[in-house]
Parts: sequence; structure tokens; C-alpha cells
Amino acid sequence: MVNTIFLAKAKRNIQAAQLLFDHAMYDESANRAYYAALQAASSALSKVGIQAEGMSHEAVQSAFSRELIHRRKIYPGRFKSYLSELLLTRNTADYKPRFTSRNAAAQQLQKAKEFFESVEKETTQ
Repeated sequence: MVNTIFLAKAKRNIQAAQLLFDHAMYDESANRAYYAALQAASSALSKVGIQAEGMSHEAVQSAFSRELIHRRKIYPGRFKSYLSELLLTRNTADYKPRFTSRNAAAQQLQKAKEFFESVEKETTQ
């Protein structure tokens, strides 16, 4: 149940990120794309019995990498860097005195979509 709620939230954030991107709101799109991936990671962890609710962002990233990439080999190794790169871009978008470029937002959205789609496929089997 928890994993399906996190997955539903991730899907809504992917949709929001796309809408924001389409309206040239690149900082906001980058933010929502990151949260889509974080919630997808939380869903994947919950699916295998690891309680992600209440974990810090760093703890979710670490547990996803350790348990689902390295230990259980469910997801590809590139996803380890996706989560940290998505967070870095989100932090820049939210906290730095500059705007996120269209190109950076497009990359952010693409990575988040790929991550989400992989988790959705794996967790709904």
C-alpha cells in the first residue's frame, strides 16, 4: 500500500514537472522532477520491505543504492548517480541566485522519467 502511494505521488510529480517545463518554468520543473525520483525510490524501497517513510533524502538515496542497485541488483548502476545529480540540480534551482536553463531542466526531466518508468515497471509486476 505504501509503495503504491509513493508511486502515485511520483507519477503526479512527473506530470507536474512536464507541465512546468512546457510553460518554461525550468526551476520549478527541476524541483518536481527530483521529487518524482525521490518518491519513486521510496516506492521501490517500500516494495521490498524497507520503510522509507520519514527517511532523509540522503538516507533514501543511500538505501536505494545499497539495497536495490548493489545488493539485490534490481536497478542499473547509473541510477545511483541519477539521484544525486537530480538533487544537485534541484538544490541549484531552489537555492542559487540563477535560473535553471532549458537544457538542464530537460535533462532533469528525462532522468526522472527514466527512473520513474523503471521503478513503475519493477514495482507493478
